[in-house]
Amino acid sequence: MKIKSIIFMLLILLFALVACGNDDTESKNAEENGNNTDIKQLVADYSTDKKEADSASITGKELIVSTSGGKEKTYELPKDEFFVSIAPFVDQTHPCTFHSLTGCQGEMVEKEFDVYIEDEDGNVIVDKKVKSLANGFIDLWVPRDKKYDITIEHDGKKVQSEFSTFAEDPTCLTNMQLT
Repeated sequence: MKIKSIIFMLLILLFALVACGNDDTESKNAEENGNNTDIKQLVADYSTDKKEADSASITGKELIVSTSGGKEKTYELPKDEFFVSIAPFVDQTHPCTFHSLTGCQGEMVEKEFDVYIEDEDGNVIVDKKVKSLANGFIDLWVPRDKKYDITIEHDGKKVQSEFSTFAEDPTCLTNMQLT
C-alpha cells in the first residue's frame, strides 16, 4: 500500500513538473519565433525603449536584435503585414533604408499628425490622428505586397508621397518633408 502511495505522489509531481516546463517553453518559443501579436509587441517595446538592446533593426522580412556579448537574435515578421516607420520632417532628416528601432532619430518628436493611407485599389488603410514617438517616428503595420499613397498633415503643412511593402522595400521612410 505504501509503494502505491509513493508511486502516485511521484506521478503527480512528475505531471506538475512537465506541465510547468511546457508552459515556460511555449512562452519562450512564442517570443523567439514570434507569432503576429508577440512580434508586433516586441517591435513596439524596442521602439519605445521598454526593451533594451545594443541594436534592433527591422527589414521587410525580420527583426534583428543584437544584445550585449555580441549575441544576435532574428525574429520572422508576420507574413501578411509589413512594418514601416515614417519620420516626417520640416528641416532635418537622415538617409535610411531599414529602420533602427534603437538608433534612428527623427526631427518631430511626440507631435500629432493626420495620416491618410490608401492602397493602389483605392481602399483606405489608415485615416487617423497619430502621435509620433519619442524618436520622432510614426510606426505602422500595413498589408504586405502593395503600393500605397500617403498624405501626412501637421500644423498647416502637408506632404504627399508613395511607398510600397514588398519584402525588399525600405522600412524606414525619412524623405517626407512637410511644406
